[in-house]
Amino acid sequence: MAPGRNSSQLSSSQNKKQQSISSFFTLKPSSTPKPALASRPAPSSSQAPTPANGANTHASALSSDEEDDMVSQRGTSRRKRMPDGEEGHKEGNLPPAKRSRKSSSHSDAEPQTGDDEDMPTEISTNEHGNSLRQTSTSGLNAAKPPKVSERTSRYIFFNSPVADQTQEEEDTEEVRQRKERLHERFVKKLGRPDSIAEIKRRNHLISEETAEGENGAEGSDAEEEEPPPKAAKGKKGATAKKTALKLTPMEKQYLDIKRKHLDALIVMEVGYKFRFFGEDARIAAKELGIVCIPGKFRYDEHPSEAHIDKFASASFPTHRLQVHVKRLVQANHKVGVVRQTETAALKAAGDNRNAPFIRKLTNLYTKGTYVDDIQGLEGPNGGAPSTGYLLCLTESNTTGWRTDEKVQVGIVAVQPATGDIVYDDFEDGFMRSEIETRLLHIAPCEFLIVGDLSKATEKLVQHLAASKTNVFGDKARVERVEKPTTMAAQAYSHISNFYADKMKSASSNDNGTKGTILDKVHQLSKHVTVCLSAMITHMSEYGLEHVFDLTKYFQPFSARSHMVLNGNTLSSLEIYQNQTDHTEKGSLFWTMDRTTTRFGKRLLRKWVGRPLLDKERLEERITAVEELKDGENSVGVDKLKHLLAHTRLDLEKVLIRIYYKKCSRPELLGALQTLQRVANEYAHATSADKAGYSSSLINEAIASLPKISEDVIGFLEKINTQAAKDDDKYSFFRDEFETDAITEHKLGIAAVEHDLDDHRKTAASKLGKSNVVYVTVSGIEYLIEVKNNEIKKVPASWVKISGTKAVSRFHTPEVVKMTRERDQHREALAAACDEAFTSMLEEIAAKYQTLRDCVHALATLDALLSLAALASQPGYVKPTFTSDIELEIVGGRHPMVEQLLLDTYVPNDLHLSNSGTRALLITGPNMGGKSSYVRSGALIAIMGQIGSYVPATSARLGMLDAVFTRMGAFDNMLKGESTFMVELSETADILKSATPRSLIILDELGRGTSTFDGVAIAEAVLEYVVRDLKALTLFITHYQNLGRVERRFGNGELKNVHVKFEEREGAKEEVIFLYEVGEGVAHRSYGLNVARLARVPAGVLSVAAVKSRELEGRMGGVRVENLSRIVKGFMEKGGEDGLEALVREIDQL
Repeated sequence: MAPGRNSSQLSSSQNKKQQSISSFFTLKPSSTPKPALASRPAPSSSQAPTPANGANTHASALSSDEEDDMVSQRGTSRRKRMPDGEEGHKEGNLPPAKRSRKSSSHSDAEPQTGDDEDMPTEISTNEHGNSLRQTSTSGLNAAKPPKVSERTSRYIFFNSPVADQTQEEEDTEEVRQRKERLHERFVKKLGRPDSIAEIKRRNHLISEETAEGENGAEGSDAEEEEPPPKAAKGKKGATAKKTALKLTPMEKQYLDIKRKHLDALIVMEVGYKFRFFGEDARIAAKELGIVCIPGKFRYDEHPSEAHIDKFASASFPTHRLQVHVKRLVQANHKVGVVRQTETAALKAAGDNRNAPFIRKLTNLYTKGTYVDDIQGLEGPNGGAPSTGYLLCLTESNTTGWRTDEKVQVGIVAVQPATGDIVYDDFEDGFMRSEIETRLLHIAPCEFLIVGDLSKATEKLVQHLAASKTNVFGDKARVERVEKPTTMAAQAYSHISNFYADKMKSASSNDNGTKGTILDKVHQLSKHVTVCLSAMITHMSEYGLEHVFDLTKYFQPFSARSHMVLNGNTLSSLEIYQNQTDHTEKGSLFWTMDRTTTRFGKRLLRKWVGRPLLDKERLEERITAVEELKDGENSVGVDKLKHLLAHTRLDLEKVLIRIYYKKCSRPELLGALQTLQRVANEYAHATSADKAGYSSSLINEAIASLPKISEDVIGFLEKINTQAAKDDDKYSFFRDEFETDAITEHKLGIAAVEHDLDDHRKTAASKLGKSNVVYVTVSGIEYLIEVKNNEIKKVPASWVKISGTKAVSRFHTPEVVKMTRERDQHREALAAACDEAFTSMLEEIAAKYQTLRDCVHALATLDALLSLAALASQPGYVKPTFTSDIELEIVGGRHPMVEQLLLDTYVPNDLHLSNSGTRALLITGPNMGGKSSYVRSGALIAIMGQIGSYVPATSARLGMLDAVFTRMGAFDNMLKGESTFMVELSETADILKSATPRSLIILDELGRGTSTFDGVAIAEAVLEYVVRDLKALTLFITHYQNLGRVERRFGNGELKNVHVKFEEREGAKEEVIFLYEVGEGVAHRSYGLNVARLARVPAGVLSVAAVKSRELEGRMGGVRVENLSRIVKGFMEKGGEDGLEALVREIDQL
């Protein structure tokens, strides 16, 4: 028998209890039991060496009861004893037997089968005998064995149990202390779920061979997995410790790329799948709903994952790449795509056939830079996003600090999907209202912050980035770059070099244009230059820096050709989003949008946010709308509507994708065919006077459409239509336009296929047949089928590929060689086709400006038709414009409420003039329609200056330069500002920014503080805007005392009006709203009526009614008492002052 195997087996397979232990004992009839362990001779090759004394003592000191107590600890104990067993082997100078090593290596990884079943199990119950004392201390915590059977009783060793018991009593205390120490260490290790596996590895109970076997079961691509190194034979073979994680070549490639892009999710092409690794796999699995195979999540050698030797991974098929990338980008992640840059056939023929595939980061995507899909990223309503701007922001302190802190801010915003660029440089106060206005207008989906921001700006950016103001309705990405002290000089140098390189690459006839571009860029301010430089660097990472070549589309944000609509105005008047659920429905843009193309919708959105200040341009636009409205059913307008209705492709986005060389073949064909149809539709309109309309705006737009015809037809001449629709790169070009490389490789493929066909005769002669036919099975071509009863005729050099019961299929050596050659030609052909397609995209990109002008003209026609469709609605009228500062609206209605309201909207008049009444003080009951009245006036003014018809009976509008609003009550906890603080801060901004040409709307100013302070502030502000600013003002208040301010303006500059209502007497106070505006002041607000409509409990209402009457009576008594005192004083002293006081008190009473 070979008791030497007992040590290894006990330490690693205790969970198999006695069957596993006893399987290593074999009955030998010639051997006789030894009387004592101490008297044993030196071990033979079949026996284990004698263990150390300590181990022997502990092994003999355990009673069966104590072993019962240690069953729960056996996992830890069996791991701790293994090294002792190794020491025992060293003392005996004998390595463990091969079979023992194999068993210990696999005992925890797989069930005991096969080899163990033919071993006797008779020695299994000899727990306290010498055979157990021969084992190492790893046997201390073995489970209590079953009762001795008759079959095994004859194999029990004859040493006395009494000696064991004596030794046990001597060492009980020492064993107990050791057990307690072991138990404490075990409990300490239980804190992590992977503690058991970690302890196993640390103590070599799981060998490298076993670990590799377990991990290899997952299956992967052949190239990804390396064969695990075989364990070295000898005494350390099975238990050699892993010194470090062994990475495959592909994993090394992945880590090299990942370390350069730690902020991105990296997805790598591996064969026919794209795979994520590590932490990226966990994130992708969560976002995409795919399986994450467990493994290492960290990318460093952290001790917490030292026991894991593979990265966690998740994968999806290659054809699903764009679907999953889009979902990750919409979930606010930055995604990097790593592709194989060489193909299997070319690699097999190359010098690096034994090296891993070369892979490179080919694409990076974020929300703002995702232009690889013509559909783009969808907005919250499922439609096309109105904006996808990246906004670069930098600032520097100028003057003041704390509440007077002012900053100089520079911004550059670029929309990669369309090529639009907006820039601005401005000073902003401590409320950061200017920054907020621009961010709400631009609605960026991604921020690039250059350098540090002040606290106020930082909080505003964080608030807007996390709000639903961006078009995607979720959090915007925020990235940051450093701003060194010499950034301005570096930026100037960087931009000069960038555009100088563009000038060098340009043709000689373009030098004048390029010089103009460089001059234009050099005129930008310092802050804008810094932002532009940072943005060029940032976009270069995504391969989109070419968008900055298009300086024709550089637009300053604060050009004074547009009305200013600040952030509060956009929100309060619901220009782009409603205030209920922040969606487009119910907004002014939603009301006016009747466009049929996506690029037309984007242009109309710009028009809505930037009403015109130039009266001539405004008259030109509204005249065009009038002509399209009047000719609604004419042939010309119908032709235009039909053309736009059939332009389903987003031409603006396809053009910029062509410019970036990211366009697919079907998209290119669709865009060119659409542009050809547009050009052919108006081929006769070679100049503006031949377009057939009286409006110069329409004529110029139509005249620019046929200019592209020659270029587009030239491009389409080269394309094979069917191949382009099928995305067939090999036949995309017509034969006469194919490049030499494409022709050469096609001829090479044809020659090889001809040789393959000739080879059939040779193969047939070897088989003794007259003819052989190639077959294709499971995608494998050029197979020769041979019946199995004729297989003896097949030469040994033929390679069997597959077979069935009836036939076998072979490749001849010549077929293998020629198919490999054909595959190489195919790969080279594919590369040549891609190169030719890219070259064609570059040719089209050279005509980008002309094509873009055509698309912009088409967008202009679409937007004008949308305004004409709105003008055709009943109740809309063409406004007249005047250079005077006035608003004369008769029968005005709220454009959005009118469309959403089931009942008829009650129209109202509004008359404001800088030379006459320039302010209205509006009072009335709660819910009476005051806010709706002032909003309708402001919206009609904005719609008029957009160039639209307005919902009114008649409208005469002056050219306003801004609309300012202060409406609603909200606090700003991010800035630590109370409701009243926000209210007064916004009011202060309005008072600083407004001009006599501005319209100011102030709603319930002063309500956030005590009555006396609120009235005082409201009265002072009202008098200031009317007397000093002289701006057109609509002032809503519930302070009836302000009505007396009207008397201070003898020329009627301020006028009191109220919203009409009827009060019905009865058991319950009931107010009927008439929603009409009349002159005078409403002396009550009827808040209890609103409380009743809000279903406040009746008990509360009754108490409130009593209190209200008491307070009114008390205040009436005080006023009568004051009046009597004033009358008495007047009778005694007389004088003008006393008379004025008497009149004022009578008025209040």
